[in-house]
Amino acid sequence: MTFLLETIKLGLANLRLQMLRSILTALGIIFGVAAVITMVAIGEGSTQEALRQIEALGARNIIVRSQPPPESQNQQGGTQRSFVNTYGITFADYDVIKANFPDADHIVPLKEVGGEVLRESMRKTSQTFGTTPDLLEVARLRVARGRYLTAGDLEQSAVVCVIGHEVAKEFFPLEDPLGKTLRVDESAFTVVGVLAPVGLSGGAGAALVGRDLNLDIHIPLTTAGSIFGDVIIRRSSGSFQGSEVQLSEIYIECPDRERVVTDAERLERVMDIRHPGLADIGMIVPYELLESARRRAMMGQIVSGAVAAIALLVGGIGIMNIMLANVTERTREIGIRRALGATRRHIIAQFLVETSVLSCIGGLLGVALGIGLSLALDSLVPLLPAAPLIGKFIPPDAALPTLVTGWSIIVAFVVAALTGLIFGIYPARKAALQDPIVALRHD
Repeated sequence: MTFLLETIKLGLANLRLQMLRSILTALGIIFGVAAVITMVAIGEGSTQEALRQIEALGARNIIVRSQPPPESQNQQGGTQRSFVNTYGITFADYDVIKANFPDADHIVPLKEVGGEVLRESMRKTSQTFGTTPDLLEVARLRVARGRYLTAGDLEQSAVVCVIGHEVAKEFFPLEDPLGKTLRVDESAFTVVGVLAPVGLSGGAGAALVGRDLNLDIHIPLTTAGSIFGDVIIRRSSGSFQGSEVQLSEIYIECPDRERVVTDAERLERVMDIRHPGLADIGMIVPYELLESARRRAMMGQIVSGAVAAIALLVGGIGIMNIMLANVTERTREIGIRRALGATRRHIIAQFLVETSVLSCIGGLLGVALGIGLSLALDSLVPLLPAAPLIGKFIPPDAALPTLVTGWSIIVAFVVAALTGLIFGIYPARKAALQDPIVALRHD
C-alpha cells in the first residue's frame, strides 16, 4: 500500500512538473469523452422526442385512413378542371369493423368536411372533422379551455365546435374564443372548447398524421353529416377539386398492446376484402412504428459508440506518443532509479500511474464538459431564432432536445481510463526494459 501511494505521489509530481504538456496530452481524452456524452445525449434526446410523438398517437391504437387511389392522383395532375372522386372508408366499413372487433375499447370515426374556415377577413383551408366525444381519450387530446364534444351535442346535431391551439391563436389572437362564432364554408359554429397544444406539429408525429393537429376543428359527427354531406369541394385558381368520402379516418383502440399487431393484421384482411389491394385506404399502427423507432435508436447508439471509440482511440494514441517522448527524455532518470534499487516492476508502475492519472483526470473533465454542452444545446438552440445576425437563418421552431444518460457517462469514463492504461503499457515496458548502465550514460 505504501509503495502504491508513493508511486502515485511520484507520478503526480512528474505531471505537475510538465503541466502544459500534461494538459495538452489530456485534451484528446477530454474532447473524446465530451464528444461521446454529447453525441449520445443528442441522439437519445431526438429519439425520445420521436418516440414520444409516436406514442402520443396511442400505442394501443390502429388508425384506418381514406386516401385517394393512384388513378385519382393522376387525374389531379391532368388537364381536367373539375371532378368529384369517390373513394375511402364508408359507413358500411365502419359497421363491419364494429362487428369484427366487439372487444375494442373504442372505435371512433372522423369525417372531414368543409373547404374553408372563415372569420371576418381571415380564411384558411379547412381541417374540420366531424367526430364523437370518445376521440378525446383515444387520440390523447386535452382540453385547455371550455369543454369537448358531448353525447348531447351528437343527439341534437349541435352547431358547436372545439378548436385546436393554433386555430385559437390565428383567429382569436386578442380575445377569448369561447362563445365566439367561427364559420366553416357557409355554416356558423359556436366555439365551446380549445384544445391544449399537441406536440405533433413537426417531426415524426406530423409525418404519421399527415397534418398539424393544432389546426384541427372538431364538430359533432351528426352535424357534419347533416350540414355538409359527403362531398368536399376545394377551389383554387378558377378550378375546383371535389372528393366524396364518407369517413376520413377510424381509430380502433385495442384492449392491450399485445393485441395490437394481431388485430392490425386481422383488420387489414377484413379491409382488403372490401377494398381490394387497399388502394384507397391506408393503415397506421403506432405500436409497430414505436418498436421500429426503438430498434433504430439502438442502432444509432451503436453507431455513436463506434464514433466515440474512434475519438478515444485518437486520445489514447496522443497519450502513448507523449509517454514515449517522456521515456526518451527521462532515460537518465530511469537509469538512476534502477541503480538505486528500483525494479522493472517499479518503473512500469510509475509510468502506468502517470498515464492512468492523466486519462482519469481527462475523463472527469470530459464528463463535465459533455454534460455542460448537452444542457447548453438543449437550452440555447431554441433561443437562436431571436439572436441578432444569425437569427434570420434559423427556423423559428428550432430545437435540439438532449438527454444525458447515466450509461454514457459511465462507459465514456471507464473507456477513457482503460485507454490511458492500455496505451501506457508499451511506453512503460520500453522504459523498464532499458539497460541501467546504458541509461546512466544517456545525456
